[in-house]
Amino acid sequence: MTAVPREWRDPAWRGRLTAAIVFAVILGPAFYLTEFNPAVLWSEAGASAVRQFLSTFLPPATSPEFLWMVIEAAWKTVAIATVGMAIAILIAAPAALIATRVLSVSRLAQGRMALWPSALRTGMRWLLIFLRSIPEIVWAMVFVRAVGLGDTAGVMAIGITYGGMLGKVYIEILESADQQATTALLRNGAGRLSSFWYAAFPACLPELLSYTIYRWECAIRASVVMGFVGAGGLGQQMELSMKMLAGGEVLTMLSMFVLLIFMADLVSAALRKVFA
Repeated sequence: MTAVPREWRDPAWRGRLTAAIVFAVILGPAFYLTEFNPAVLWSEAGASAVRQFLSTFLPPATSPEFLWMVIEAAWKTVAIATVGMAIAILIAAPAALIATRVLSVSRLAQGRMALWPSALRTGMRWLLIFLRSIPEIVWAMVFVRAVGLGDTAGVMAIGITYGGMLGKVYIEILESADQQATTALLRNGAGRLSSFWYAAFPACLPELLSYTIYRWECAIRASVVMGFVGAGGLGQQMELSMKMLAGGEVLTMLSMFVLLIFMADLVSAALRKVFA
């Protein structure tokens, strides 16, 4: 058997092989616990149910009144996602400023953060964990019961959940960036906000913007899902049509949703070009 030339050998093959084995060991029980069985889809009963379900989708609903209602619902969906993201940023930005270790003045003066700043930072991180640990659809169900059916519940659910998500990632972005300029400003007497605006923020702006836009796209999708529990938007109309077994209306709204995500992708690409 011909030996493999040394320059062709992967120097990290042992680590890659170990990672693959560990992954397989973890994945095997996961498949067993989920009872994952794609063969069910190809069984006669499963295929018949899918065909019967899809047959109700044709023809799509195209009446002018219905199309106008779908457009209004789609616009509400975008509005819910956008206002919810604005609230999320209002939660995440101050939280990131408080919890970011890079902007700690006491850390530079004492070598480690003082007791109260450290406790405040830890408390803020735990608050962000709490906000993002509860899915937005659960928050939506809570707010639907608190404020009633409609868009307000969706806005509040997105604002709270995405505030926790944005805050966590904002902190990670700020702490993983080059800290030399920020540290220099702090050592020369600049305050926390000044160091953030003139050093940390310009250096991290592309990553902060990219993640925020990505989350806005996710919020549009989430607002549709939350509509199924009464939180307004396109999802609420889709849920009503599904209850009435109006497959043509569902197909029209699904098509509008695909178009909505496509347009959101175009908007996000344009924003990245402007602020890149």
